[in-house]
Amino acid sequence: MNHRQLIAILRGITPDEAVDVTAALVEAGITMIEVPLNSPQPLDSISKMRKAFDGQALIGAGTVLSDQDVDNLVSADGQFVVSPNCDTGVIRATKKAGLLSYPGVLTPSECFAAIQAGADGLKIFPASVIGPSGIKAMKAVLPPSIPVYAVGGVDADNFDVWVQAGVDGAGIGGGLYKPGESANVVHTRAVALVDAYDKAFEDN
Repeated sequence: MNHRQLIAILRGITPDEAVDVTAALVEAGITMIEVPLNSPQPLDSISKMRKAFDGQALIGAGTVLSDQDVDNLVSADGQFVVSPNCDTGVIRATKKAGLLSYPGVLTPSECFAAIQAGADGLKIFPASVIGPSGIKAMKAVLPPSIPVYAVGGVDADNFDVWVQAGVDGAGIGGGLYKPGESANVVHTRAVALVDAYDKAFEDN
């Protein structure tokens, strides 16, 4: 299955909401979905989402900070790990467990450390700090085979600017979902984001 390089970050979602919100995202065309571990009962949400959307979406965890977090995610049948930081131990544990690894990085040194440890992609976070120009400069020296995701400051209105700078995708949190919002609201935002994503890559 081909996935748009869009990661929906569902910070604060509860197990009762998880399946309906995921359905809204998948219907709109976003099939990489992250539940941060500082959400309520995150492993329950991940487990429910995996069972409901097996083969339709990739379900993973965010704010993964330790090897124990990785082990817990494996128990919940998660598929990928996103961290806010570059912890090479967590990256290696993730790959050893057979999961995809997307660590948070902000400097060239962190990028190359993450790649060397086995990262599948790089989460530039917070991307708003270095902006599109900073990412463009780093992309000039990074291996083109490693996808780069901008997280923080990216939305449907400015997606084309980030794509012009060379990002392969993005992680979107509050611009897609805020705790307690309905699946219908999430679906509307997701459709707009997918449209912006598709148009940006068609034009660049």
